[in-house]
Amino acid sequence: MAAVYNLFIINKSGGLIFYKDYGSAERMDTNDSLRLASLWHSMHAISQQLSPTIGCFGIELLQADNFDLHCFQSLTGTKFFVVCEPGAQHMEGLLKVIYELYTDFVLKNPFYEMEMPIRCELFDLHLSQAVQKERVFILGR
Repeated sequence: MAAVYNLFIINKSGGLIFYKDYGSAERMDTNDSLRLASLWHSMHAISQQLSPTIGCFGIELLQADNFDLHCFQSLTGTKFFVVCEPGAQHMEGLLKVIYELYTDFVLKNPFYEMEMPIRCELFDLHLSQAVQKERVFILGR
Protein backbone atom coordinates (compact mmCIF):
# COMPACT_ATOMS: atom_id res chain seq x y z
CA MET A 1 0.00 0.00 0.00
CA ALA A 2 1.31 3.43 -0.93
CA ALA A 3 1.96 5.98 1.80
CA VAL A 4 0.74 8.92 -0.32
CA TYR A 5 -2.87 8.88 -1.50
CA ASN A 6 -3.25 12.34 -3.06
CA LEU A 7 -1.32 15.55 -3.68
CA PHE A 8 -2.95 18.96 -3.95
CA ILE A 9 -1.36 22.32 -4.80
CA ILE A 10 -3.50 25.37 -4.05
CA ASN A 11 -2.67 28.91 -5.13
CA LYS A 12 -2.80 31.82 -2.69
CA SER A 13 -6.36 32.63 -3.78
CA GLY A 14 -7.59 29.16 -2.86
CA GLY A 15 -7.79 27.76 -6.39
CA LEU A 16 -6.69 24.21 -7.09
CA ILE A 17 -3.81 24.39 -9.57
CA PHE A 18 -2.63 20.77 -9.36
CA TYR A 19 -4.11 17.46 -8.24
CA LYS A 20 -2.64 13.99 -8.48
CA ASP A 21 -4.08 10.70 -7.23
CA TYR A 22 -1.56 8.07 -6.18
CA GLY A 23 -3.87 5.14 -5.60
CA SER A 24 -6.37 6.21 -2.99
CA ALA A 25 -9.15 3.77 -2.14
CA GLU A 26 -11.81 5.94 -3.77
CA ARG A 27 -10.98 8.04 -6.80
CA MET A 28 -12.21 11.62 -6.59
CA ASP A 29 -13.78 13.30 -9.55
CA THR A 30 -12.80 16.84 -10.51
CA ASN A 31 -15.59 18.49 -8.53
CA ASP A 32 -14.69 16.58 -5.36
CA SER A 33 -11.03 17.54 -5.63
CA LEU A 34 -11.98 21.20 -6.17
CA ARG A 35 -14.31 21.13 -3.16
CA LEU A 36 -11.70 19.52 -0.94
CA ALA A 37 -9.03 22.03 -1.99
CA SER A 38 -11.38 24.93 -1.33
CA LEU A 39 -12.37 23.51 2.05
CA TRP A 40 -8.75 23.00 3.07
CA HIS A 41 -7.80 26.53 1.98
CA SER A 42 -10.64 27.95 4.08
CA MET A 43 -9.82 25.82 7.15
CA HIS A 44 -6.17 26.79 6.86
CA ALA A 45 -6.99 30.52 6.66
CA ILE A 46 -9.44 30.35 9.58
CA SER A 47 -6.93 28.47 11.74
CA GLN A 48 -4.35 31.22 11.16
CA GLN A 49 -6.81 33.86 12.35
CA LEU A 50 -8.11 31.91 15.36
CA SER A 51 -4.75 30.76 16.65
CA PRO A 52 -3.88 32.12 20.10
CA THR A 53 -0.19 32.25 19.16
CA ILE A 54 1.27 35.12 17.18
CA GLY A 55 2.78 34.20 13.82
CA CYS A 56 0.79 30.98 13.36
CA PHE A 57 1.08 29.59 9.83
CA GLY A 58 -2.12 27.54 10.00
CA ILE A 59 -2.77 23.81 10.20
CA GLU A 60 0.24 21.72 9.26
CA LEU A 61 -1.13 18.29 10.17
CA LEU A 62 -4.65 16.92 10.38
CA GLN A 63 -4.92 13.38 11.72
CA ALA A 64 -7.99 11.22 11.21
CA ASP A 65 -8.69 7.52 11.67
CA ASN A 66 -8.19 6.64 8.00
CA PHE A 67 -5.72 9.26 6.77
CA ASP A 68 -3.31 12.04 7.71
CA LEU A 69 -3.21 15.35 5.86
CA HIS A 70 0.14 17.17 5.86
CA CYS A 71 0.41 20.76 4.63
CA PHE A 72 3.30 23.01 3.65
CA GLN A 73 2.71 26.67 2.84
CA SER A 74 5.33 28.57 0.86
CA LEU A 75 6.18 32.21 1.57
CA THR A 76 4.14 33.21 -1.49
CA GLY A 77 0.99 31.60 -0.04
CA THR A 78 0.95 28.54 -2.29
CA LYS A 79 -0.11 25.49 -0.26
CA PHE A 80 1.03 21.93 -0.89
CA PHE A 81 -0.75 19.15 0.89
CA VAL A 82 -0.63 15.40 0.79
CA VAL A 83 -3.23 12.97 2.01
CA CYS A 84 -1.45 9.85 3.22
CA GLU A 85 -1.97 6.73 5.29
CA PRO A 86 -2.19 7.29 9.06
CA GLY A 87 1.14 7.55 10.81
CA ALA A 88 3.16 7.98 7.61
CA GLN A 89 6.56 9.43 8.47
CA HIS A 90 8.74 11.95 6.63
CA MET A 91 5.88 13.72 4.83
CA GLU A 92 7.29 17.13 5.75
CA GLY A 93 10.47 16.20 3.90
CA LEU A 94 8.47 14.98 0.91
CA LEU A 95 6.50 18.23 0.83
CA LYS A 96 9.73 20.22 0.78
CA VAL A 97 11.02 18.07 -2.09
CA ILE A 98 7.76 18.70 -3.94
CA TYR A 99 8.16 22.43 -3.34
CA GLU A 100 11.70 22.30 -4.74
CA LEU A 101 10.40 20.48 -7.83
CA TYR A 102 7.69 23.12 -8.15
CA THR A 103 10.23 25.95 -8.05
CA ASP A 104 12.61 24.19 -10.43
CA PHE A 105 10.21 22.91 -13.07
CA VAL A 106 7.09 25.08 -12.82
CA LEU A 107 8.17 28.54 -11.70
CA LYS A 108 11.25 28.54 -13.94
CA ASN A 109 9.16 27.46 -16.93
CA PRO A 110 8.84 30.55 -19.16
CA PHE A 111 5.44 29.36 -20.43
CA TYR A 112 3.87 28.98 -16.99
CA GLU A 113 1.58 31.77 -15.82
CA MET A 114 1.45 32.29 -12.05
CA GLU A 115 -1.65 31.07 -10.23
CA MET A 116 -2.77 29.03 -13.24
CA PRO A 117 -3.16 25.22 -13.41
CA ILE A 118 0.14 23.37 -13.66
CA ARG A 119 0.71 21.49 -16.89
CA CYS A 120 4.39 20.63 -17.01
CA GLU A 121 5.64 17.21 -18.08
CA LEU A 122 9.02 17.54 -16.34
CA PHE A 123 7.30 18.43 -13.08
CA ASP A 124 4.99 15.39 -13.41
CA LEU A 125 7.91 13.10 -14.17
CA HIS A 126 10.10 14.24 -11.27
CA LEU A 127 7.11 14.32 -8.93
CA SER A 128 6.28 10.70 -9.75
CA GLN A 129 9.90 9.76 -9.07
CA ALA A 130 9.89 11.56 -5.70
CA VAL A 131 6.68 9.84 -4.60
CA GLN A 132 8.03 6.48 -5.79
CA LYS A 133 11.20 7.03 -3.73
CA GLU A 134 8.99 7.75 -0.71
CA ARG A 135 7.08 4.50 -1.32
CA VAL A 136 10.32 2.53 -1.53
CA PHE A 137 11.53 4.21 1.66
CA ILE A 138 8.27 3.35 3.49
CA LEU A 139 8.28 -0.28 2.28
CA GLY A 140 11.97 -0.66 3.11
CA ARG A 141 11.68 0.38 6.74
